[in-house]
Amino acid sequence: MADLSIEVNGIRFPNPFVLASGPPGTNGKVIKRSFELGWGGIVCKTLSLDHSKVHNTVPRYGKLTVPGEKKKVLGFQNIELISDRPFDTWLDELADCKAAYPDRVLIASIMEECEKDKWVEIVERTQAAGVDALELNLSCPHGLPERKMGAAMGQDPEMVEQVVGWAKGAATVPVWAKMTPNVTDPTLSAMAAVRGGADGLAAINTILCVIGVNLDTLRPMPTVEGYTVPGGYSGRAVLPIALRHVMEISRSCPGTPVSGMGGVESGEDAMQLMLLGASTVQVCTGAMLKGYEMINELCDGLTSFMDKHGFESVDEIVGKSLDYFTTHADLVERQLAAKREKAGQANRDSMWQGDIAKETDSLVTD
Repeated sequence: MADLSIEVNGIRFPNPFVLASGPPGTNGKVIKRSFELGWGGIVCKTLSLDHSKVHNTVPRYGKLTVPGEKKKVLGFQNIELISDRPFDTWLDELADCKAAYPDRVLIASIMEECEKDKWVEIVERTQAAGVDALELNLSCPHGLPERKMGAAMGQDPEMVEQVVGWAKGAATVPVWAKMTPNVTDPTLSAMAAVRGGADGLAAINTILCVIGVNLDTLRPMPTVEGYTVPGGYSGRAVLPIALRHVMEISRSCPGTPVSGMGGVESGEDAMQLMLLGASTVQVCTGAMLKGYEMINELCDGLTSFMDKHGFESVDEIVGKSLDYFTTHADLVERQLAAKREKAGQANRDSMWQGDIAKETDSLVTD
């Protein structure tokens, strides 16, 4: 039977499937439930030192569905902020979860303002709770941009390198930097994070969007007291974008593990991210829509895929398809060469058939 485990940054994941930071990891109770169901790891909902500055609204979710079929969700938007629960409460729950499930991987997502003292404090206090790794949220598209947090930080490579450096200077566990897709070139901030010392990268966070406008009220959605803000787009529709970002980041940062996410709803989706360089695959919206039990489908899909292709370890899958990306100019040259080869083969076949015909005529004449 295929071995689904994989080691990343010295951490052994029982399987490569990780619940991503967000509602699925909103407290210790649901984290324990995910471990019971078999998830290889979980990234808790993003923490900050001062929860009193975080104010979520209701409603804060919106769905893009197939016209006339409201149960078929194409995409999902949220305007939810990071955790509004006290930091000390989180530390107690993280310690409790790790003690209860020592063989499962617990990663803490953390976010702070661009101040060294705050990053050093949140790193030191969070890792003291016993987590296996830290994921720096440099990518929430609507997360407190007025405080230069989230994507407002992750879109600036210089700031990314500086913040990652601060975190690494205080960390005793691996540090992953979670990248924003809301940039023109995803490699710039990724390479900056590596220069800052990041042990791993995670991509992608959600894509800034407006999910739609209510044609009865003429108000954009999700509507809060008649108003809204652009939010993070996720779900099945973003998988092609996630694939592109994971591919480009993997190629630009060789040797740095990537945790891929975005639009994963099946084992087949996850395999594609792994083939393009992801060592682990994170799931958030998929688990919200299909339930945490989807871990069984993911593991079954991975096992079947490995058996079909003869892979004995997950490591053999990672990046397997990266070498097949090239430039458009090279594609043109390859196609021309293939046409010339085909034409040459056709000529050779024609000449061969002509020679056979001559020999046949000669034998008949003789």
